[in-house]
Amino acid sequence: MQPPGTAEQTEASPRIDLLRIAQWIKPGSRVLDLGCADGYLLSYLQRTRQVQGAGVELNDDQVIAAVRRGVRVIQQNLEEGLALFDDQQFDTVVLSQTLQSMHHTEHILQEMARVARYGIVSFPNFGYWPHGWSILRGRMPVNDQMPYQWYDTPNIHLCTLTDFQRLAAQLRLRITDLATFRGSHEIKYLRSWRSMLALYRFESPVGRHP
Repeated sequence: MQPPGTAEQTEASPRIDLLRIAQWIKPGSRVLDLGCADGYLLSYLQRTRQVQGAGVELNDDQVIAAVRRGVRVIQQNLEEGLALFDDQQFDTVVLSQTLQSMHHTEHILQEMARVARYGIVSFPNFGYWPHGWSILRGRMPVNDQMPYQWYDTPNIHLCTLTDFQRLAAQLRLRITDLATFRGSHEIKYLRSWRSMLALYRFESPVGRHP
């Protein structure tokens, strides 16, 4: 789910976080993109990493757009789970900028770990320091990464980097990689305070030695 207000993607200039996702995916592997929207990421991965991909998307217009890009799409609500897919059917499953809008956060992460060896998630970092300043001034934060007003936002489960890491540990998801961004810049120090978007790669506990 790409939030309104972000720069439009072109075939020649994907978002910086999508470039990092591509770097984390092995060429020729099997990829499932949850909430794939217009299929841009999968189309990019098919062209640059030769992946065997499938997407899940609910919106009619987005499904049509993805199909036009040559992406295989299953129309389904993610809240209903991933029962259509077998255990470890994929090498990597991606949930890009959608985790914060899920009602059942733990369940979708557990399902991601069930259907693939690796999971990649990205979400707005609520620990970004201007958010705290905005709250101290009595207002909910609004910016390019979280462009909604409090009364119309789809974001129902906002979290910080530490919050996600604690949940991942609770679910036995081993974090293998982390990248954080502010706009088009990667943030490499004081990430918890200075980054607007967090991107994690984790390994499933399924089949992993304890």
